[in-house]
Amino acid sequence: MPPPLSIFIIAKNEADRLPRVIEAVRHLSDDILVVDSGSTDGTQEVARALGARVIEREWPGYGPQKRFAESQCRHNWVLNLDADEVVPADLASEIAGLFASGEPAAEAYEIRIAEIFPGEAAPHPLAYALAPVRLYRRDRGTYSISPVHDRVDLQPGTRVARLKGTVHHFSVRSIGDQIGKLNAYSDQQVADLAARGKSTSTARVFLEFPVAFLKAYFGRRHAVRGTYGFITAMNFAFYRWLRVAKDFERRNRESKK
Repeated sequence: MPPPLSIFIIAKNEADRLPRVIEAVRHLSDDILVVDSGSTDGTQEVARALGARVIEREWPGYGPQKRFAESQCRHNWVLNLDADEVVPADLASEIAGLFASGEPAAEAYEIRIAEIFPGEAAPHPLAYALAPVRLYRRDRGTYSISPVHDRVDLQPGTRVARLKGTVHHFSVRSIGDQIGKLNAYSDQQVADLAARGKSTSTARVFLEFPVAFLKAYFGRRHAVRGTYGFITAMNFAFYRWLRVAKDFERRNRESKK
């Protein structure tokens, strides 16, 4: 019998990657939910064939979509995965073990998420990894309403621990696909800045690219990842620069009205 845990995934056009994600956690939950935002590649049918519930909903942004998804879960304990994130066997066993004797000791758990580049079977030993809260009790935390920052806001005093295992993040379908996603995300970030009355400085148009490249290539250790590490660092830097350039364009356009 699986633990009392719901797993939710937001998706759009992920028919090729979603099966691996769901199959890795099917034994962990009797409630896997996919919230789809207008897929045209059959993602919805793929998810249903794998036993997931599917809710179709227009895209409101990352935080609001995940907040909606968690609200539709049947269990108080929830695990959030993106449609390109795979839970390996050791992490799945660790999660199951938390519920082996009843309620887990903590109320929220951080989980390392490491990118796997094309040609890699597992994360590089020195791969940079984020460790956000992804496994938590819904009565102790909920996703932020920010359309561009998908983080869990926890109530004060929530007991937080970190799991030992690592989620495998297969983020790169192709270089072109990656650039397309980063371009769209930069649009969303500029819109969010405008909505909050914020802006970036003009000086960053000149400084953002080299600084972001160094941050990714050395700070995030992409330098140890070979050619794809260099390419990914370049794409990261371009995305960071593009966000600043688009914000400059927005401010320049508005100043002439």
